[in-house]
Amino acid sequence: MKDITEKCISDLIYAESVEKPDELKKMKQKTPARIGIGHAGARYKTEPMLRFLADQAAASDAVFSEVKKEVIEELGVFEIKTKCKDKYEMLTRPDFGRIFEEDTKEYLKEHCKLNPDVQIYFGDGLSAPAIKANIPDLYPTLVLGLEDKGITTGTPFFVRYCRVNTARTIGPLLKAKVVCVLIGERPGMLTSESMSAYIAYDARPDMSESDYTVVSNISKHGIPPVEAAAHIVDLIEEILMKKKSGVALK
Repeated sequence: MKDITEKCISDLIYAESVEKPDELKKMKQKTPARIGIGHAGARYKTEPMLRFLADQAAASDAVFSEVKKEVIEELGVFEIKTKCKDKYEMLTRPDFGRIFEEDTKEYLKEHCKLNPDVQIYFGDGLSAPAIKANIPDLYPTLVLGLEDKGITTGTPFFVRYCRVNTARTIGPLLKAKVVCVLIGERPGMLTSESMSAYIAYDARPDMSESDYTVVSNISKHGIPPVEAAAHIVDLIEEILMKKKSGVALK
């Protein structure tokens, strides 16, 4: 049976009698919009329609699925979770996705190196598949780049049912100068495996959303993980040097 999701939608042209196919290919590489998919009368063709439904299902699965225990074990990190009891509560109570129970905070302090220049951790966020798809290449390259610049890193770990603003607790808890959250992005119709890096200097409970420096669209269809890691290293070096992040860094 043919796998219609095998190729990226940006590489496929279903339309017939295209006057300038090379120009259309260039356009498709610049946008996730479904252009050049053709039609059968007033309707979509069968394969583009099936592809649309498949991509929609993948996006939904990415939000509601869980990161498997085997994935965490392969990454060689320990796992904690926020106050959320399950994925449904994380989606309906985003405030719980930023909070940790007291025993979890104590566990973190006991198992993590304190006072690092940078504390990096991984969160499922709104795309569980993003962890397996990106972290194996992204994290090691990131750590090597930081070490090469003499920047110390803390103990990595995985946060289940994670929201970005867990950084407001983890930063001061582990006394990190900079916090870098590698978290699954809300999936779109081009990919369900995209990740973002949220970086904050002096993360604290009263910080603003604008205090984050963000690198988004980390995936094989966006910024490749290794390339993203190099960019994040340069950003963290600048953040540490200027002692500011987010809009204040500009």
